[in-house]
Amino acid sequence: MTSASKQLTRPWLTGDENGVFTEEDGRVQVDCNSKLARAFSVMYRMSKAEKGDNQPPRTPSPSPSSPPPPYDGLRGGPAQKDPTRLNVVIQVVGSRGDVQPFVALGAELKRRGHRVRLATHDVFDKFVRDAGLEHYGVGGDPAALMAYMVKNPGLIPSMKSLKAGEIRQKREMVEEMLDGFWDACTRPDAATGRPFVADAIIANPPSFAHVHYAQALGIPVHLMFTMPWTSTAAFPHPLANLQNVGGDHAVANYVSYGVVEHLTWQGLGDVINKWRGRLDLEPVAMFDGPMLAEALKIPFTYCWSPALVPKPRDWGTHIDVCGFFFRDAPTYSPPEDLARFLAAGPPPVYIGFGSIVLDDPQRVVKTILGAVDAAGVRAIISKGWSDLAGSGSDSVYWIGDCPHEWLFQHVAAVVHHGGAGTTACGLRNGKPTTIVPFFG
Repeated sequence: MTSASKQLTRPWLTGDENGVFTEEDGRVQVDCNSKLARAFSVMYRMSKAEKGDNQPPRTPSPSPSSPPPPYDGLRGGPAQKDPTRLNVVIQVVGSRGDVQPFVALGAELKRRGHRVRLATHDVFDKFVRDAGLEHYGVGGDPAALMAYMVKNPGLIPSMKSLKAGEIRQKREMVEEMLDGFWDACTRPDAATGRPFVADAIIANPPSFAHVHYAQALGIPVHLMFTMPWTSTAAFPHPLANLQNVGGDHAVANYVSYGVVEHLTWQGLGDVINKWRGRLDLEPVAMFDGPMLAEALKIPFTYCWSPALVPKPRDWGTHIDVCGFFFRDAPTYSPPEDLARFLAAGPPPVYIGFGSIVLDDPQRVVKTILGAVDAAGVRAIISKGWSDLAGSGSDSVYWIGDCPHEWLFQHVAAVVHHGGAGTTACGLRNGKPTTIVPFFG
């Protein structure tokens, strides 16, 4: 067996002669002259040549001057009931910011007469049920997963993580969630015992087994996500750093998606195929697995405003960019000390890093407080999943869980980690936004 073929059968790797390396910042270094990148570039050129001038019509991308569609168009009157009532299971892996758009989607589907079950981590049970939706716990620790993903893009381990022995734990977590997602398609409601069999699956890509479960059950699947996950020549994969691009940036951008998906499949393909065997499905080949959803043209909806990032011209009609998913604003009354702080001076700057789990939170606190002091502003600082904490003062307020829909009406600007929900809420409220990236 050649060294290259050996690499293709390894469950994971941190860097190889294919020119792909993971970094400690959650990104993938992709050498566009590597064997793997060249293989994907050949596939891209062949696909482009086959399409020629006979490409199917594309959903038009809006011009930069076109206004975005109204978000509240469906709420002008009573919710219309869809003619066919479905049992819909929504499968989500990630942080609260990843779950919240699907809570909004689930609420709209429920208004239209469907039964909706949101399958995600157990820690979000109250959050989901408070929105009036069924919740099915699938296990997995989102805080641990986010801490790992910050250092290891796509679950592909860095050498530091390999030495720390984190790989087995994370693969076991994925196996646990695969069990949970399968049960969520077929098991009764845990709270009421009411029977449930899914008629359709909606999922975000990190839930991994969506396509495979849909195949086993013979039901449709629809992917949705808050950041680009479909190959395009317009811009690179959000987790990829490109090296040795040469003159053809379009090809390099397109190739980056296949390379990142290939890395992810190397880390989890054997786990997925083990599950496929339990469902009496044939295994997926190593080179087919990474791009399976794209090859099958699984319908895909992206949940950001086309006024912010227009739909790329090379995305087909099965892909849509539909706008941010906003939930119904929750009822919220601020505690007295927060109300006093807001009334005591000019609007503060919001600073929060959400679900990011930091290696050295106290160093970050020191940096934040130094920046607040240097800028001469008041600030509301979110504790987040890293449980940031410091001494309160007349100019700084430390805040726990608080709905952004309410809070961002009372701040001057938003400084955050770049989460889709925080970005959307800040923009919706017309606030200047600065992103401090930690993951990716």
